[in-house]
Order: sequence, then C-alpha cells, then structure tokens
Amino acid sequence: MVWGVSAGPATADEIRSGQWALDSYSAAEKVWPISKGDGVIVAVLDSGVGEHPDLTGQVLPGTDFTAAGKDGRTDTDGHGTGMASVIAGHGHGDGAGIMGLAPNAKILPVKIHVGTGTNIQSGDGAEIGKAIRYAVDKGAKVINMSFVGGSKFDDGYQDAVNYAVQKDVVLVAGSGNEPGAEVRYPAAFPGVVAVGAISDSGDLWPKSTTGPQLTLAAPGVNIYRANGKQGYSTGDGTSDSAAYVSAIAALVRSKYPNLSAGQVINRMIKSAVKLPNKGTFPNNQYGYGVASPSAALAPNPEVDNGSKENPLLSRAGSGDGSSTKTPGSGATDPAKSPQAGGDSTTPRADGDSKSSNGMLIAVGGGVLGLIVIVVIVVLVRRSKSGGNGPGGPAGPGGGPGYGYPPQQPGPAGYGQQPQPGQGYPPQPPYPQSQSPYPQQQAPYPPQQPPAGGNPYQR
Repeated sequence: MVWGVSAGPATADEIRSGQWALDSYSAAEKVWPISKGDGVIVAVLDSGVGEHPDLTGQVLPGTDFTAAGKDGRTDTDGHGTGMASVIAGHGHGDGAGIMGLAPNAKILPVKIHVGTGTNIQSGDGAEIGKAIRYAVDKGAKVINMSFVGGSKFDDGYQDAVNYAVQKDVVLVAGSGNEPGAEVRYPAAFPGVVAVGAISDSGDLWPKSTTGPQLTLAAPGVNIYRANGKQGYSTGDGTSDSAAYVSAIAALVRSKYPNLSAGQVINRMIKSAVKLPNKGTFPNNQYGYGVASPSAALAPNPEVDNGSKENPLLSRAGSGDGSSTKTPGSGATDPAKSPQAGGDSTTPRADGDSKSSNGMLIAVGGGVLGLIVIVVIVVLVRRSKSGGNGPGGPAGPGGGPGYGYPPQQPGPAGYGQQPQPGQGYPPQPPYPQSQSPYPQQQAPYPPQQPPAGGNPYQR
C-alpha cells in the first residue's frame, strides 16, 4: 500500500459529516475558538498541491524539485493535495467540502519525487534534504512529511533535519504503513515527531508501523481528503495522522508564537491522551498517546517556562534492545538490526521501502576495524615507551559528531548521552538487553477518559 487510498470519490454532501476526526476533536467547539492556525506556514513535502476549491487562497508559491522552474502547485497524483486539505482546508459554500484542523494556516508546497502505485519514481534523501532546507528558508514553522524514504547515509539528509531543528521548526512524519518493519526515515531521525495511525475507536490501525521512535498517534483511518482532480476520496494511513499532528503544531504555534519548536512538541507530548487498556505510556504503539489539539492549546506554564530544546533529540531507537538511538545518531545501528532502519532510495508515501545500505554498512565496519587496530598499536607503543605521564596530553579525541547537538560520551554500550536538561523525558543508560522505554509510570500523570467517553478528548 503506497498512498493508503481505500475508496473512490465521495460526494460533496457527505464530506463534512464524514470527517469524524473533527467531531472527535470537537474542533468547532473547543479548538477553533482558540486557534485556527493564523500566521503559520506549514510546508507540505509531497507530490505537490493542486488547485482545489477547498484550498483557494491557502497555498503559497513553493517549488518543484521534480521539474525546474515550477512552483509546486501542481499535483498529478493527489496525495499532497489531500494532506494539505487535512491540514488547512477551509471548505466551500455553506458547510461543504473538507475542513482542515488548522483552516487558517498557509501551505507551502514543496514537490519531490515520490512513489505512486507500482510506478516508483527516482528520489532519495539528498533531494528530501534539499526540500527540508528550502522549506526552512522560506519561513515554514512546521514541515509535514507524509512519506517514507531515503537513507541516513544520503548526502545532506540528516544535516537538513539538524538544520531545521536548529532553526526552530517542528518536523512531523508518518511512521509508515508496514507492520513489523522498523520506523522509517524521516520519522526515525531524532528530533522528528513520528506519528502512528488510529481509528475512531482509538484502536491502532493494523498496518501502522510501530516502534520506540513513535511519538504520538492520531486519526488515520477512513479520512476524507481533497484530491488532485478537485474531487474527494478517503484514505487510511499514517500520512493522514502526520497531517493532523502538523495541524495541531500549527494551531499551537499560532496561539503561542513565542514558544520554541521544542516547547510546542513538548506541549503535544505532555497533553497526549493516554487511552485505557493500551498499556503503559509511552509505548511502541501509541508513543506518548493520542495527540489532542484542545489539550495542547490549554495553558501549560510548566512547559512554557521550561526548556526550549527539542525533547525528541534523546529518544530511543530499536525496540528489540539490539541498539539504542541517541541524540544525533540518526538511527539505530543498522549492523545490529535485521531490518536496517528502513533505508530506501525512493520516498514512498507511507509505503514499503527496502534496505539499500548493505555496502555502506560493510564499508563502515571495515573502517571501524582499521581504527581499532591503529588505536591498539598506538597504545602498545605508548605503554612500551612509558606513556606521557600524568601531565601528558589526553588520549585520542573524537571529531565533531554527525548529529545535533554534539554530545558527551556516555557509558560503554549506550553510545552518547544528552546534556543535562535536554530531552523529555530524560533517558538513563539502559542496558542493551533492556527495552529503551522504561516500564513504569510516565513522568506526568496519565489522563484517563471517562468510561464510554470520547477517546480523543481530555
């Protein structure tokens, strides 16, 4: 499943009534009186955003990395248009058409190569990295990435993610539509909000990719959206879930423009609804819980007066205990993972992707082995010559880290630890054999909805 479209065109009179997520979120009663996303630009990295009556006036000139000289406001597939409508659609006429969760936000279309059906087009993380940088430089405060694709080894990919984090941008990506696989890039990068899909009952969508990188869950089943042919369709997938979380981020950034991206993410994390009978939170299926726009918009002086750092820079990586993700690592260790983090050379919206990093891993292992041998030789020679003495220079030092921000080395077997005060929640040095999520009460009180109540509200 690539785009996750599950049904044909819908008639105009059933669109608004079919947008169950807006009803579950009580958008008209609890959300829009507080914020509609005014003044916030949300970049949609996707198949472009086409003309549609429900998006008139919402789409800014962008760019097209698939065709020089175009501005991104064309969409032959419809997926990008659909995501834009879930975020910032305003409907048309009297109660007709798609309403986005942040209807007054503006959309910056950034068209990239993405797969559609079995016709997989070219594209890689280098292009995605350029698209991220473009969106940041054009003023986007939220970047929606409803696709999977690219390898952490692709030139400039992780650097672009780090650049966006440094420039105070909220990055949101779908976890993928491949159960049993690891969370894919870009969702797997530290600092990116990784989103899984759930139904109107709050149950996890069976095809939603799960893992310790999961940050939040959001509506992603039977979602009405606009399409590139000025019509409508419904779809299932973490594409839509990511779009809803991007919209929530836009709502918060509009209401609280002085908050950092990290504080916006922290608001969404701490206000997420912990559903009953879904295990201890955070977990690999729901992350910190179901994203709630009304709760994220509520007063929260603890977060607003707290750290401005992105809390996801220190989240864990592999869910099987074989390796851990630390700030700046960019991924689990592919040499220890049978599925190698989902690297792919072609971004496919929420779809399957296949590993293409075997050669790079082998080369990396060879270089590492050579370095170890050199270090051993140096130490042996130093031991025979009496060493440098107590006042001599320090041992071999590492160069600048690959990730953001640079970290101090942690205990052996755990990689590098976040600086004090960074990240939420703090990550103790768990052993390799232990799950990176502590099986204990989350550091904030879980919010249980009343029996029979709306699982999306607090």
